Amino acid sequence: MSGVDRRTVLGRGAAVAGAAVAAGALGGTAVAAPAGAAPGAATGATIRPDDPRYPLLTSGNNQRFVARPDYVKMIRSSADAERALESAFRAGKRVSVRSGGHCFADFTAGPGVEVILDFSEMTEVTYDPGHRAFVVEPGARLINVYEALYKGWGVTIPGGICYSVGAGGHIAGGGYGLLSRAHGLVSDHLYAVEVVVIDERGRARTVLATREKNDPNRELWWAHTGGGGGNFGLVTRYLFRSPGATGSNPADQLVSPPSTVLVSAIELPWEQLTEAKFTRLLKNFGAWHEANSAPDSEYRHLSSLFNVSSRAHGSLGMFTQVDATVPGARRLLDDYLTAVLAGTGVTPRALARANGELPAMPELLAPRELPWLQATRQVGTNNPTITNPTSRGAHKSGYMRRNFTDHQVAAVYRHMSRADFNNPDTMLVLFSFGGQVNAMAPDATANAQRSSIFKMCFQTFWADASEDDFYLGWARGIYEDFFAKTGGVPLIDDATDGCYINYPDRDVSDPRHNTSGVPWQTLYYKGNYPRLQQVKKRWDPTNFFRHSLSVELPRS
Repeated sequence: MSGVDRRTVLGRGAAVAGAAVAAGALGGTAVAAPAGAAPGAATGATIRPDDPRYPLLTSGNNQRFVARPDYVKMIRSSADAERALESAFRAGKRVSVRSGGHCFADFTAGPGVEVILDFSEMTEVTYDPGHRAFVVEPGARLINVYEALYKGWGVTIPGGICYSVGAGGHIAGGGYGLLSRAHGLVSDHLYAVEVVVIDERGRARTVLATREKNDPNRELWWAHTGGGGGNFGLVTRYLFRSPGATGSNPADQLVSPPSTVLVSAIELPWEQLTEAKFTRLLKNFGAWHEANSAPDSEYRHLSSLFNVSSRAHGSLGMFTQVDATVPGARRLLDDYLTAVLAGTGVTPRALARANGELPAMPELLAPRELPWLQATRQVGTNNPTITNPTSRGAHKSGYMRRNFTDHQVAAVYRHMSRADFNNPDTMLVLFSFGGQVNAMAPDATANAQRSSIFKMCFQTFWADASEDDFYLGWARGIYEDFFAKTGGVPLIDDATDGCYINYPDRDVSDPRHNTSGVPWQTLYYKGNYPRLQQVKKRWDPTNFFRHSLSVELPRS
């Protein structure tokens, strides 16, 4: 593949930072910046309250959270980030960081935020031959990352289905998607991270931290493989190279997606469901994943998203994808669907109506083989609920290591079919997990959940602030009922494996809702939290980067 050394598939037209990073007071060594860097870095706009753009930039995807900062600083380069960071530090301003604006909590638009540093204009996806790695800037949206990597080099990262998620937070929190059972988390392929950090004297500098064993900055890389965004500094570039990649051909440095996938989309009407059938359906889903989520399972090439929507919606929705190039792909898909529906007596229908993250896909009632990127666009570019920029939402997560208990299924049924609940945009999302995700040791990356079989997200969306109490009450009710035997949260035990930091929920830090006595840090990070605190101590010694669930400095 000639001519790819500096090829930019997705350009933002802005110059980038200088060719080298000087060593500084925090003790890092000088490292070369990714190839393609240019002197004379561009400067982004500063947007103040009297600017018509201000309201757009002071909230994210969840309209429950709106900030009133003194200004929003658009960042266009590492040098721009350094200047903006030093300026805010000298002025004593509380900062927050944003890439794509999909944060479910108040990490960006939080109380007391005085400056928002916005990276949404940094959207380049390039190849750096010097590091044999693909460079993704934090503001790039996932669909654009997939398009750029695949069209340019035939490679990808195993990221999420939602097209408009910003790469910045997605990667730092671990990141997963329909290819994760086959290829692991997004962060499992992270080779290096470029971060603007600031010392106790207010001096900012740009550091490149790699996974190389002899890199003195390696712990900073490790912290960004699941430690969550907004904790240690300003990420300006992520560099991707899959573990074990060899040679110099760019196409060999990252995993390749299947050339084609076999996809299915069905809906299961509530009118066909009794409580007994509902129970059997969810137990079937859990049992299948319990039996087929080992790293070497032949089903690791299959992944399914199951929206267990409220009765108010009218149906449950399921999208399933399997690598069409593996032997027996159709058998794998048929066996999965048969297992999930076994004994329910439910007749699937075409997914004729959007269901949560899933758009209407009536043409996929009968499984259909599609090019991978086409299927990715189809399921990902029209998420009518989660991408609504005017909605308010509540989100609560959990990793499952075992099948549902009778109590848990009964709790879901009870809350999803409440007579006084008429919101169709409400669902428990069940997402296939395990496979190659579980091939990693819990401390190999900051993402410690390496033994679960599926992931859950309890969520509901609404439009009017006057209804916050009702919907937050519903979300808390179902979650705390589901986990009633463990203090209202998913503990680290044989059945569950805590929470996912990219679905942040402040309630788990509130003893009124988390009565387990287990701190929120353990639920999100397990035994990796003390190590994250040591990274915090070295790279953010003044705790300048903080939010409602940020990594805290260790107690002296």
